[in-house]
Amino acid sequence: MKKIVYLGAFTLLFSACENQEKKESDMAMTYPETKKVDTVDTYFGTEVPDPYRWLEDDRSAETEAWVKAENEVTQSYLSKIPFKDDIKKKLEKIWNYEKIGAPFKEGDYTYFYKNDGLQNQYVIYRYKTDADPSTAEVFLDPNTFSEDGTISLGGLSFSDNGKLAAYSISEGGSDWRKVLVMDAETREITEDTLVDIKFSGISWKDNDGFYYSSYDKPEGSELSAKTDQHKVYYHKLNTPQKEDALIFGGTPEQKHRYIGAGTTEDNNYLIVSASNATSGNKLYIKDLTKPNADFVTILDTDDTNTSIIENVGSKLFLVTDKDAPNKKIVTVDVSNPTPENWVDFIPETENVLSPSTGGGYFFTEYMVDAVSQVKQYDYDGNLVREVKLPGIGSAGGFGAKKDEKELYYSFTNYTTPGSIYKYDIESGESVLFRKPAINFNPEDYESKQVFYTSKDGTKVPMIITFKKGLELNGKNPTILYGYGGFNISLTPSFSITNAIWMEMGGVYAVPNLRGGGEYGKEWHDAGTKMQKQNVFDDFIAAAEYLIAENYTSSDYLAIRGGSNGGLLVGATMTQRPDLMQVALPAVGVMDMLRYHTFTAGAGWSYDYGTSEDSKEMFEYIKGYSPVQNVKAGVDYPATLITTGDHDDRVVPAHSFKFAAELQEKQAGYAPVLIRIETDAGHGAGTPVSKQIEQTADIFAFTLYNMGFEVLPEKTKSEIKG
Repeated sequence: MKKIVYLGAFTLLFSACENQEKKESDMAMTYPETKKVDTVDTYFGTEVPDPYRWLEDDRSAETEAWVKAENEVTQSYLSKIPFKDDIKKKLEKIWNYEKIGAPFKEGDYTYFYKNDGLQNQYVIYRYKTDADPSTAEVFLDPNTFSEDGTISLGGLSFSDNGKLAAYSISEGGSDWRKVLVMDAETREITEDTLVDIKFSGISWKDNDGFYYSSYDKPEGSELSAKTDQHKVYYHKLNTPQKEDALIFGGTPEQKHRYIGAGTTEDNNYLIVSASNATSGNKLYIKDLTKPNADFVTILDTDDTNTSIIENVGSKLFLVTDKDAPNKKIVTVDVSNPTPENWVDFIPETENVLSPSTGGGYFFTEYMVDAVSQVKQYDYDGNLVREVKLPGIGSAGGFGAKKDEKELYYSFTNYTTPGSIYKYDIESGESVLFRKPAINFNPEDYESKQVFYTSKDGTKVPMIITFKKGLELNGKNPTILYGYGGFNISLTPSFSITNAIWMEMGGVYAVPNLRGGGEYGKEWHDAGTKMQKQNVFDDFIAAAEYLIAENYTSSDYLAIRGGSNGGLLVGATMTQRPDLMQVALPAVGVMDMLRYHTFTAGAGWSYDYGTSEDSKEMFEYIKGYSPVQNVKAGVDYPATLITTGDHDDRVVPAHSFKFAAELQEKQAGYAPVLIRIETDAGHGAGTPVSKQIEQTADIFAFTLYNMGFEVLPEKTKSEIKG
């Protein structure tokens, strides 16, 4: 079905009506024709049509042609926005500064990640630990992997003595990885590349080999076919991958969707965590000092989240939310490690715990209303000190090997670019180690935390950031960003793209929705399964707060989110299309009736449930699933859907089908477009050049559909003049 839409349903408030009529006439466009098929699924006696099922076939020529046609329409629209290039130039200017990560030691060298400014991928440098850092040399440059930067570094792990390194690469943003092994001294590849590895770390055993996880290569499309039996392998150096030993998984008794394996720092134990969902895990341990030792079960149920973070000989330290929704640390001896023998080491508090270790101490980071607080404990459980942080924001990276005397941590918030601090572990003194020289003045901006009331009376925190002197007149372009799922916490952090948004006069607001991890397991669970609507209600209430307090109005509000946050945007815009002017769903989970049939999607069932669970669950999910809730005759907001053609986590068919439904049924003039990045996946490893282009497109689309014909800061200066 074809439908005419228009570029720019709104113009600047001072434009004449006749100019608007001419604009609509000059810039009319036609959506690509999207065929419909007669596919119907039946759930518990209810028939559900799926007319765009054919778009799920990512290998078909038809789908490829549709993607090309949609991209042509989208780029034609975006190219006509007069200030898009200005935004791109702004992004390139502010992005172009040196970014350096915290140093870490391996063998005789100190390593760090650095990006000169606009490099597509970060480069790994190193210098002899006792030498001047100015002597640093390039160790590994992912920019050489491909000309366009679409092959990225996935992970890097060193052998115990630091003489060997294994690193994974991602091609086109795919979650499927290849692993290469190199001699760290000569930087020469030492053996054949390992292939078909997915959702895996690289954990060395001494200097002889490493553990990794993967699935059998699926039949059909490797980007969308279901994968549900993870396996752990051990790769002995200089042997063919086909001879790698299967360590865990591969049997009906050990069938799990996600399995991770890692060795303790002393190499005495192998720890395996196994789960069927993104929350909850079973836990096993194996004594590597005893030949042919069997795995010992620590936890045989997956209704809690538990991991081993340290050991001293046979004494294990575990962090768990078992009987402690905000988490605690317990100890137990490996000889009898089941829960009835656990002893509290650092008890649960009212704030959520995220611990790490370094230099013979524990560092406990607590989230206090989504802001970091860090405390240092010794191995007897005694509080040494509260770490004095540089300000109110997010701190991370309190980790180091046991024999280190110092560690490095990062600090950031919405107005402070990430800086690196050196921390003396014994004295507790922090010294600024590296501050980025960015063309951005934090003193010109402010962040304000507020608490608003959701539909059911729940208090929800939100941080609103903007340029000082903001006039609360209801006309400020505002992005409301949310996630609300999978126990993920949105804590204050600096973003180059958000800096540009605020520099242009925009407001950036982030609520800590239920479903996230900001207040522990209970907060997470309150946004899952049959309570998922709470997340959307929290997001809607955040928008209503911003409007009520005159930060913005519906005419100047955009909602944005990615992945589970893309679902959030899709559900919110279909439930309350009147609430926002622009919707920006990215790589979203849009067909909730079928999400579990693709790749490892079934593992998301802890948060979502599935349409096959029960009639009640099916009806609940169908009630909010974005694809099934696009209604004919509704005036939907201007929508720019973004996805990647190599996204094998949330397959692009979700976004394809949502776009097709919206384009068919949109009753108003606001455009509904989809921007499909080629050779790109779920987001990780996306080249800087593509990030800049995409952000310029998104911001230009957003502001243009809010009525701006010039950038907001220019509009304000013209009005004042």
